[in-house]
Amino acid sequence: MVQDEPGEVVAVGDASREKKPNFFRRIAIFIRQVFAELRKVVTPTRQELVKFTAVVLGFVIVMMALVYGLDLLFTLLTQYVFGTPGSATGS
Repeated sequence: MVQDEPGEVVAVGDASREKKPNFFRRIAIFIRQVFAELRKVVTPTRQELVKFTAVVLGFVIVMMALVYGLDLLFTLLTQYVFGTPGSATGS
């Protein structure tokens, strides 16, 4: 990297490039990184698990009620605009 102007960094084209490891080596590195990340995972306690589950279920119930309300509103609005099916006169 070369600094053209103050505060600006530009990559140099003739910088030495490192050779990529072969396919199997990259897979091994990936698997090692996966296990390293899995070691960082913290399992929630039972109390946290119950609390998170309650929050998710509460959110799902609220969203179901919202969708139900909108569906009911659009149904009533559609029936008002287009009329109720089967109530056409002159048949």
